[in-house]
Amino acid sequence: MISAHDLSPAQLAALLAFHADAGVEWLLEEEPVDRFAEFEAMKAARGNARAQTANNRAEAPASQAPARQAAATAPASAPSRATAPAASAPAVAIPDAQAIEEARFAAESARSLAELRVAMEGFAGCNLRNSARNLVFAEGDPASGIMIVGPMPYADDDRDGQPFAGRLGEMLTRMIAGIGLTRESVLLSNVVPWRPPGNRVPTAREADICRPFIERQIALAEPKHLLLLGNFTARFFFGGSDTIHQLRGEWRELAIGGITVPTLATLHPQDLVTAPVNKRFAWQDLLAFKARIQG
Repeated sequence: MISAHDLSPAQLAALLAFHADAGVEWLLEEEPVDRFAEFEAMKAARGNARAQTANNRAEAPASQAPARQAAATAPASAPSRATAPAASAPAVAIPDAQAIEEARFAAESARSLAELRVAMEGFAGCNLRNSARNLVFAEGDPASGIMIVGPMPYADDDRDGQPFAGRLGEMLTRMIAGIGLTRESVLLSNVVPWRPPGNRVPTAREADICRPFIERQIALAEPKHLLLLGNFTARFFFGGSDTIHQLRGEWRELAIGGITVPTLATLHPQDLVTAPVNKRFAWQDLLAFKARIQG
């Protein structure tokens, strides 16, 4: 295995671009996972289940023996009167097209961010809310004219119910502090408001279902400048399959909800934590963002 310390900055940047093209958003789990302990627990659970089944059979009342013998000797042509236990009905999933339409209706019906939050809390069309602890809604100052959007909540965000919490939130706080901004002086949000299991990247269907909500947040906040964080977020708004290294640092006009917002994409705090070499690219983008908002 080649150590990152043995690579030149150019080689490391090329390697990171390769991982981004392959869809890799992070390289390490947030918490260590003991796979050996998981395997032993699974084996123990199977053994307990088999032992319980054997005990149940051994403890069956002796009075059932004649009935079993009669059933065994009954003619094969005799119709069975036994009724099989009814299978539990599977949960009915809402078709994707219907879920998108319901999300659009709920989003467009909201006349304020507070109403939008209530609508999203009552929305059941996205499967991600079933595994997430909390809805992670926009937070900060909607009147600031500056909105920062990430891809999705991470574990700390999901636990605390706020965007950009924990270590990644601390990194973002340092990033924007360098250009004179604070968490309280901007509006923070995510494309997807519920954490996907295991911090995986949201699927295209999940993103489509959540699109009306983030677009409505932008339309209601009416930001004058928009900063997008990370590969998924940039592709979500700009389209295409380019990586964040190809999309970053270039101002674009984004039309959403009847407004047009000057938009800049840069690296996500996770990219900086995983590969500190990315900090210089993010700093270049942040300086460009500062120059634009102060111009």
